[in-house]
Amino acid sequence: MNRFVTYILSMIFLLSSCAKEEVINIDESDEPAIVATSKLADLIQRTSLNDGSKDNIIDRANCFNIQLPATVTVNGITLNVGSEDDFDTIEAIFEEFENDEDELEISFPVTIILSDYTQLLINNENELNSYIDSCNGENEIDDDIECLDFQYPVGASVFNTISEIVTDIIVADDEEMYDFIDELSENDVATFTFPITMILSDGSQRSIISLNQLETEIELVKDDCDEDDDFDFDDDDFDDTSITEQEFIDYLVSCPYIIDEVEINDQHLENLRGATLIFVADGTLSAELNNVTTNGTWSVSTDNGLRLSLTMDTLTEINNNWRLNKIETEDDGKDQVDLRIGIDELKLIKNCN
Repeated sequence: MNRFVTYILSMIFLLSSCAKEEVINIDESDEPAIVATSKLADLIQRTSLNDGSKDNIIDRANCFNIQLPATVTVNGITLNVGSEDDFDTIEAIFEEFENDEDELEISFPVTIILSDYTQLLINNENELNSYIDSCNGENEIDDDIECLDFQYPVGASVFNTISEIVTDIIVADDEEMYDFIDELSENDVATFTFPITMILSDGSQRSIISLNQLETEIELVKDDCDEDDDFDFDDDDFDDTSITEQEFIDYLVSCPYIIDEVEINDQHLENLRGATLIFVADGTLSAELNNVTTNGTWSVSTDNGLRLSLTMDTLTEINNNWRLNKIETEDDGKDQVDLRIGIDELKLIKNCN
């Protein structure tokens, strides 16, 4: 069998080489192939399964997610959830008051997407609960490998041993990768166009140059991360117990900040983006937007978390007693300060330059 697979792979690479006028060396001793029943095919497909845990704040189910957009009512506030970014808004409403009872109602019908990307129309809560009950519970072992992802697109070639036809395809996303493996017949032998890139759970990347390395890499890291298959929605938030009120004050006065996003009453206020805020230790605040400077005041307090109170003479849209939701580092290395109050949000970028 190994010699046969090696022959088929050689044919694939030979045909590709003729088109590209390249010579590709194949290690005939141990280079595997992607065939329908192989361990490698199973690992690839498990890596590309639909991750149902991302929207647990809505459905509390790890084996499917609700297709967006969807409408939900959170503690009496109706929201149109258009993207995963809106999950933070739901969380902010939950966390606004410490001792209240949080409730979320889904407006039906909705469509759910199973781990194999099958879509099902759900007409009521009873139907939804029947699928929720079929999922594994919190942090139970499941088939989905979430600790690494393919960076798309990925090129692949499939050789059919009956027709002796080579088919080249481009795989654009996880769903297409799942289908690519699922549709391999017992007469198909496949491989990828290397190198490909895998993205680990910490954001780092690995360049993969062979199927052997791909299988080893998936095996190595498949259980090496917290897949977040739980209903602890704020476990990735900024831990305000690790920073005191004074430390937050010192953090704010250390550099200017740029307004990155303002959303008030479900409306994005693009006209405020790019305004520069300067927090002064005496509690005064200045803001510059379009070469116009306005003044105001600010203060920090502790009330169900750290709060930043802003009062501006103009730019009054940001006047509020904001709750610090989290501080995270963006891809460019700059800190983003995420402030929330109900469904409203204010995001500031720390700009020490």
